Amino acid sequence: MAVRRIKNSETVLESLEERGYDVGRLKWKKPREYRSITYNQKGFDVDHNTGQTEHAVVELKKIGDFHLNYHRPLPDNAEITQVILKKQKTGAWTISICIEYNADYPEKPPVESIDPVNAIGIGLGIAKFIYDSTGRAIRPLDEEGDRCRIEKRHRAVSRKEYDSENWNKARQQLAKAYDRLQNRWDDFYEKLAHDYTLVNDAVFLEDLNVAGMLQNFGNSRNVSSMSWRKALQAFQRHGEKNGCHVILVPPEGTTKRCARCGVESEKPLWVREHSCPSCGFEADRDMNSALEVKRLGLEELGVDFGWSDLGPDGPKKRLWRLRPLRLPTEVGFPQPMWWMQVASWKQEEAPSFRKPQMWLSRVG
Repeated sequence: MAVRRIKNSETVLESLEERGYDVGRLKWKKPREYRSITYNQKGFDVDHNTGQTEHAVVELKKIGDFHLNYHRPLPDNAEITQVILKKQKTGAWTISICIEYNADYPEKPPVESIDPVNAIGIGLGIAKFIYDSTGRAIRPLDEEGDRCRIEKRHRAVSRKEYDSENWNKARQQLAKAYDRLQNRWDDFYEKLAHDYTLVNDAVFLEDLNVAGMLQNFGNSRNVSSMSWRKALQAFQRHGEKNGCHVILVPPEGTTKRCARCGVESEKPLWVREHSCPSCGFEADRDMNSALEVKRLGLEELGVDFGWSDLGPDGPKKRLWRLRPLRLPTEVGFPQPMWWMQVASWKQEEAPSFRKPQMWLSRVG
């Protein structure tokens, strides 16, 4: 198992080196950092027919049995290919069950049958995490409480003697604070991606160069905390699950170029209104960017459209009230709002939410 990990790590380093990265060399981990064991193809047995709800027993060779509380049962036609036992930095033990199965996902609609009204362009930002071509704006998560908790626990770790029992306990508390913040962002991405891909035939987003934007030292922390790349990956994943085309378009010039006539006009960042000197089109800067993203996406996808198909004055989407879920607040409403906005003109019944395709179970 150790030899396999070394060879896999060498393969990853070689691939990164071929792509121009300065990878260095392999480093040995400290014993406390070696927290996982991987079983490939054999050496394990999973029994999820225990007669208990959301319960399974995993037998690992030379270790023993683990009783799991999982979030949903395994598919009937699934083939288990790998089982990973891991102790998280928070101190929790988890088992990841990797499977192969034929997912019954809906097919994406043919390009020639896509109505531009059923497509949407999305611009990503910091003050407004999402601003779409229908005029919907969503703020990012409020991290203030989590950041204060993290800073407080950092100070607690620094006051403890290194590698002592109290230091290890404080380190686990710090890891739990980071884990809580990361889980909130992951939940944020998954729900947004599910919402947009469930009710649209095509979703267009900016393919932002996050690595280049991080070179701006004055705003690098805000850019890093947004994790736009993870958001784009969530949209692509849910696009496959919900039968929606997810297209990434180049972001260069989307805030400067007029969505109606294509003329570029220079304007500094503090100017938040778009006023085209050529055609006279006026709109919010973020709205113009979202419309331009939609225009570029429709062109790349090969859909015929007109200016009236881009504007936000098309059919309004119907709202479904679901169970209370803490979600990002829409701009203009007090925070927090306990509701979920799901738009749909494709189906008459309220859509059901499916959990992310992750087979991560906690050992209980």
